[in-house]
Amino acid sequence: MWKKIFGGVATDAASHDTSPICAVRCENMPHHVAIVMDGNGRWAKAQGLSRSAGHEAGVRTLKRIVRAASDMGIEVLTVYAFSTENWKRPPIEVDFLMRLFDSFLQKEIEEMHRENVRIHFIGRRDRFGDRFRRRMREAENLMANNTGLRFNVAVNYGGQDEILRAAHSLAERVASGQLTPEDIDEAAFSNELDTAGDPPVDLFIRTSGDLRLSNFLLWQSAYAEFYFTDTLWPDFTPDHLAAAVEDFAGRTRRFGGLTAED
Repeated sequence: MWKKIFGGVATDAASHDTSPICAVRCENMPHHVAIVMDGNGRWAKAQGLSRSAGHEAGVRTLKRIVRAASDMGIEVLTVYAFSTENWKRPPIEVDFLMRLFDSFLQKEIEEMHRENVRIHFIGRRDRFGDRFRRRMREAENLMANNTGLRFNVAVNYGGQDEILRAAHSLAERVASGQLTPEDIDEAAFSNELDTAGDPPVDLFIRTSGDLRLSNFLLWQSAYAEFYFTDTLWPDFTPDHLAAAVEDFAGRTRRFGGLTAED
């Protein structure tokens, strides 16, 4: 479907404004897409497989979606990989997820680098071991100068925690005399978030049918358009992503104001 909708033209963020895709509907394309990748466990259960197999299938889906998002000309893709609350899961599952994350960092980074993707990890890193933190830094450094899709991976991330960290940082700067309270506005606050420099979320996708945010990108999604699908994450394809983007393109965004039709 997505090749039909967007002409199958591969672009990157640097060419977004002049691409054939953009010539058709640049003003309607989401610049920043966020995805809650939900349903790995339910998918595995339906297949008679272990939850671990579901998470492995979810990683395969993620690889396809990253490539599709890049081809569609989306500038920023942010995915919810592991939340601050996910530590409450059974230790055996958490351990597997950490090993799966480590494997992803070892096996997929070079390919994403070749495809001009720029990766960035958001969330708290203090709970990860030295090896994980080193791998994340190495991946970010390797792709720091890439100009294509900006791929944010949220690990040990919580929206409320992110907002608190930003507030603490600003409070410390005020206390030290670097800022006054009057200096703090929406832009100043946004610059303290993990996603500093990224546009706000335009399209927020959640798979598996649940209708909630789950503490993901709370500040950044203030005016996001939401797209919920019953499709479980391992079954989510580039065609599903294209359908969400097409649905977004047909919506009227008011940002609290009115349009000519109103």
